[in-house]
Amino acid sequence: MVERRQGRTGAAFAAAVGVLVCGASVTGCSGSGAAAEDARPTTDAVGTLHRAAATLVREGSSKARTSMEMATGGTRVTIRGDGVYDFHGRLGRLTVTLPRDPAGAEEHRPITELLAPGALFMKNRGAGVPADKWVRVDTATLSDGNLVTGGATDPYAAAELLRGVRKATYVGQTEVEGTPVRHYRGIADIGLAARSASAGNKGPLRAAAKGFATAEVPFDAYLDDQGRIRKLRQRFGFVNGERKTTVAVTSTTLLYGFGAPARVVLPASADIFDGKIAER
Repeated sequence: MVERRQGRTGAAFAAAVGVLVCGASVTGCSGSGAAAEDARPTTDAVGTLHRAAATLVREGSSKARTSMEMATGGTRVTIRGDGVYDFHGRLGRLTVTLPRDPAGAEEHRPITELLAPGALFMKNRGAGVPADKWVRVDTATLSDGNLVTGGATDPYAAAELLRGVRKATYVGQTEVEGTPVRHYRGIADIGLAARSASAGNKGPLRAAAKGFATAEVPFDAYLDDQGRIRKLRQRFGFVNGERKTTVAVTSTTLLYGFGAPARVVLPASADIFDGKIAER
């Protein structure tokens, strides 16, 4: 059901959807035993994190909450998402809420995002897109691989970034929303992650390895006793295309409600907007 739209480059799309990461007041911005064994705090912190994405696939699905905080020029903006994810099918649905404008009024309606291997679909995009149409983009064409452009990091892409961990340490035990977890901290390399990622994430992660200010991504990962990611915080350096300055982006993914229904239906080709998206 996923079809490539013609005549739309990653750069043009990133500029067109800049409201998600740049247009909201940012000045100048254009259950198995084996899994439980994996999660034990040993000297093999790197191996434990490498296996985290596979553990989610075995689990099947979960609910997800995301937040993305950007800081530039003394201004901080946070974009939040809430939804579900099917790790078997690599499909997700998030409702992404943009921050209020400085006056306190809601400036943008929530945007519905559908996440699929190599593709992002958005509804209520606005800026010249009919209310009943979806916008689609090939995430491999985005300079950040859609790790930040959509205002939320795809939960499975976030987990697959851990396949690129070069060094990590076990920090200790803590809790995430009442669940006992083990806290790991380290640095992941996007290029290394791309080499061992699933087919749908290889292209986007290769693009991201070239598009960020650095391919190294500092992270904090919190895994439960079954080796499932409960919380993952990753820090990116996103280059402002207009001023060539680096925007600090912190993406946080919370996973819970494992096994929750996560049926995601991608839009038919007739429902995908193929006209011009207004620049902001």
